[in-house]
Amino acid sequence: MEYVQERVTTLHDLTGHVPDAPTDRAAVVVPMTEREYAGLAAERVLSTLETVSPARVVVPLRASADHVEDFRDWFDTFDLDVDLLWCNGPTLRTLLSDAGVSGAMGKGRDVWLALGLAASEEFVVVHDADAKTYSRAHVPRLLSPLAGEFEFTKGYYARVENNQLYGRLARLFVAPLIQALVAEHDAPVLDFLAAFRYPLAGEFAVTSKLARHLRPQRQWGLELSTLGDAFGAVGFTGAAQVDLGKHEHDHRAVSGPTGLSEMSHGVGQALLQVLADHDVTPDYESLPSRYEEVAYEFIRQYGADAAFNGLDYDREAEREQVSVYAAAIEPLSEDTRLPSWDESSLSPDEVWDAAQADLAQARDED
Repeated sequence: MEYVQERVTTLHDLTGHVPDAPTDRAAVVVPMTEREYAGLAAERVLSTLETVSPARVVVPLRASADHVEDFRDWFDTFDLDVDLLWCNGPTLRTLLSDAGVSGAMGKGRDVWLALGLAASEEFVVVHDADAKTYSRAHVPRLLSPLAGEFEFTKGYYARVENNQLYGRLARLFVAPLIQALVAEHDAPVLDFLAAFRYPLAGEFAVTSKLARHLRPQRQWGLELSTLGDAFGAVGFTGAAQVDLGKHEHDHRAVSGPTGLSEMSHGVGQALLQVLADHDVTPDYESLPSRYEEVAYEFIRQYGADAAFNGLDYDREAEREQVSVYAAAIEPLSEDTRLPSWDESSLSPDEVWDAAQADLAQARDED
């Protein structure tokens, strides 16, 4: 049994208890792409949400026109009212372009579009659709603290599957990079980031007020940009992290167009943008080597933990990944975050109307 506290309040799963939570006043946002269609993990998520009964479920979908109707028919098989938001339909793309917020598409952009709609409820929960171990306790556990003294919660969990450690980008890149920065900078924002046990977890919950304040990265890096905005808005006392048990997610290759190597560039830039927002300027020349030094120590510790638990562990493969991630540590480039909904010239109703027009056109063409 473990109940150690961090700089942010840490709420542990000590008894398996599912706390009371205002699910009837909450919207749940579940971003999807074509890879989730009729998948076992997404099926589990949707069927489990049937038993949770949130006030609203918003699915921001990034998919080709040929697959939109398939998704709509699939959603109709669940006893769940799903607000389908097609994120890359032509009418919506034109609307975004006219408002000056067109650009790269990715998970962050999809979630941003959904946040505007979801913030009509008092609370918003965001989580991925690829958790094979998704539980009906997840939404209540994320929500419950918001009914009390907190405005932001983030999930954390263990990533152990196939007799080995996963969560590679979080534990081999983000965690040691943050620790390398903490060693060089006395900055509260770094203490805040370091307090979260799984900073890349896709599961979080916010009040509607905070949802309208978030400025997500368009593609990779949504999770870190959310942490940065949460720190600026509610600080240590308004944030909590919640134990969601052991998670089994889909896994990505290190290389390839959507692999961990590409993701590390976006995630690294998101982290550096958070630091820039709070006047922290790293020494970019020495940072990659300092990161590698810390990461190698982490690998030694992970190896010991794996052996202690009888898990397989390939130290050389882990060191090779660290070398790949070190190359992703580059000076901060242009800030391409989306504006907060409080600052946007768009309204959520305009987004919804445009998405509905696109869905109607897709149905007519099907």
